[in-house]
Amino acid sequence: MGAQNKVKNAFRTGFENRCLKLLVAAYEIAIQEKTISLDWDENDITAQLHEYIASNQLRLDWSIISNVEHHLHKKSITKMKGFAAKYPRIDLRFATIKSSLEYQYFFEAKNLKGKSSALKRRYIDTGIESFNSEKYFNGCLVAYLLSGNVKLTIEGINSLLVKDNREKETLNKEICKYHDNYYESSHSNIQCLKHYIFDFTLIQN
Repeated sequence: MGAQNKVKNAFRTGFENRCLKLLVAAYEIAIQEKTISLDWDENDITAQLHEYIASNQLRLDWSIISNVEHHLHKKSITKMKGFAAKYPRIDLRFATIKSSLEYQYFFEAKNLKGKSSALKRRYIDTGIESFNSEKYFNGCLVAYLLSGNVKLTIEGINSLLVKDNREKETLNKEICKYHDNYYESSHSNIQCLKHYIFDFTLIQN
C-alpha cells in the first residue's frame, strides 16, 4: 500500500471514529435527559438523537455534515418516472470533505425488544442482510433496545441465525473504547459488520 493510500485510510478510520463519538454522545445525553420514550418508532429515536448530533460543537469543529433518511444512489436503477422512490434509504448519514475527497459513513437503526422474536428477525432480514447484500454499504447497525437485557437479546438474534444455518454470522462481543455494548459479525459478502447496541431501558432507572 502506497503512502497516499495509508494517509487516506487513516483519515477514513479517524472520520468513522468521530461519527461514532457523535452518535454515542447523543445517546448518552438522551439517557441523561430521559428524552426517549420506549414506545417510539426507530425513526423517532433517530430524529431525537440527530438533534443532539446537530447541536454538538464537535461536529462543527470536525467539519462533519449529518442528516437522516439519506437516499443511497444505485446505478442499477433505471431512471424513469418514479425512480427516486426506488433508491434505498439509510437512517443516518455523516459526511466530510478532505483534500477534495468526500468521505461518508452510515448508520442503519433497528428497534429491538428482548421478548420480540419479530423484531429480532427484522434485525436480521432488513438490517444484517441489507449490508450483506450490499444494499447498504460503508456503515454499521445500531440497535435501540427498548425492553429486556442486551446479552439475552443478542443471544436471541444468534439463535435465529443458527436456526437459519448461519452459525458463522453470529454476533460476538468485542472491545470498543467508545461504547461498551459493541459486537461484530462476519458475512459472505462483507468481512465484518459492526453492531452498536444502545440500551434505552436505562431511562427507566
